[in-house]
Amino acid sequence: MDHMSALEVLAMAFVVGLTGALAPGPTLVATVNSSLTGGWSVGPKVTLGHAIVEAPIFLLVTLGLNVAAETYRTPLSLIGGLSLMAFGLLTLRGAKEASLYQSSGLASNPYLAGALTSAANPYFWIWWLSVGSAMLMEGTRESLALAAVFMIGHWGADFSWYTLISTSIDRGRSLLSETSYRWVLFGCGAFLVLFGAYYMSRIWTG
Repeated sequence: MDHMSALEVLAMAFVVGLTGALAPGPTLVATVNSSLTGGWSVGPKVTLGHAIVEAPIFLLVTLGLNVAAETYRTPLSLIGGLSLMAFGLLTLRGAKEASLYQSSGLASNPYLAGALTSAANPYFWIWWLSVGSAMLMEGTRESLALAAVFMIGHWGADFSWYTLISTSIDRGRSLLSETSYRWVLFGCGAFLVLFGAYYMSRIWTG
C-alpha cells in the first residue's frame, strides 16, 4: 500500500474483498437459503452479521499489531503475496463446479447466519491470518485512516455481493445465473494470482 491514495486503497480493498466474498462457502449458502423466504434485504443483514465478527479483528490488527508492520514488512509481503496466489489458484480450481444453490440450516436469522458461518469457516480465519492481517498492517504504516478505508472497501464488497445474491434470489434468480457466477469467480481467481505476484514483487522493488 506504499504511497497509495485513499481512493486506490478503497478500490483495491473492494476487489480483494470481493474475491473472498465470492468464494463458495457457508456464508454464501446461508444467504441463498435465507433469501428464499426473507427477500432481498437478507444480503445486507448477513453482511452486518459478518462485519460484527470482523470488527474486533480489525481493531486487534490495527491497534495491537501495527508496530510489527515496519519490522516485518518483508515477510508480510511474502506471506500476503503467497496467500493471495494460493487463494486465487483454489478459486480457479473450484470455479468450474461452483454452485450458488446448496442447502443450509441457518435460514431463519440472517444476522446470526452471517456471524456464525463466518466464525465457523476455516477459510475466513486463514484469510485474515494471512492476506487480511498483512494488508491491514501495511496500511497502518501510513495511517490508521487508510486502514479504516481498507475495511470500508472490504465491507463494501461483502455488502454488494451478498445483496446482489439476495436480490437475484428474490427476483427468481434472474440477475445471476450459475454460468455467470462461475465466470465471475474465474476472473476473480485470476486477479488474485496476478495481484499476489505484484504484492510479492515489492519485496525486491521496495
